[in-house]
Amino acid sequence: MDSNALNGWLDSWLPEDVALTAARARSNEVGVACVDAVTGSALCLLAATNGAKSVVELGTGAGVSALWILRGMRADGVLTSVDPETEHQRLAKQSLVEAGYGSGRVRLIAGQALEVLPRLSDGAYDMVFCDALKTENGDYLTAALRLLKPGGLVAFAGALGDGRVADPGARDSETVALRELATRIRDEDQLTSALLPIGSGLLVGVRS
Repeated sequence: MDSNALNGWLDSWLPEDVALTAARARSNEVGVACVDAVTGSALCLLAATNGAKSVVELGTGAGVSALWILRGMRADGVLTSVDPETEHQRLAKQSLVEAGYGSGRVRLIAGQALEVLPRLSDGAYDMVFCDALKTENGDYLTAALRLLKPGGLVAFAGALGDGRVADPGARDSETVALRELATRIRDEDQLTSALLPIGSGLLVGVRS
């Protein structure tokens, strides 16, 4: 089947509601990438399956992935979302409030991920979702192994780099970092992993 036709069918099968549509429009307005609906639904499913109460998100954007994750979390769960762009977080807050999520459900932290992560508590989180600088993914993984409870999961968006990871001629720093991350997660004794070929790739590991 033609990929465009398949994407159209998927969009019709899993239509986004008003809140998600508005958040996605805000992302487009400021030119920040966000997960597609299929990847978002997978994040929602992972959070629900995990019974996630405490989640860290790296890369807030305008709130698209946050909305998907929150919908899978427990009703008393709290999402901590980190992004260095204060304008992005302002837009995300608007998206979250419109969807009915107040400050008691979401903690927005403006700052660089590698500066914020050391301040978060060891073994306190059920899920860490990374959609920030791909070249820092290795450091995010190191932090996630410290932050996650046993049975917690870490997920990385864009893990296939729009297919570049399979191109041996692609040697840019981002693609190289994605390949190294995939190998490291696959070989990490503390993780049971899977690379899901949805969207631009979702790499997932569950901590033992």
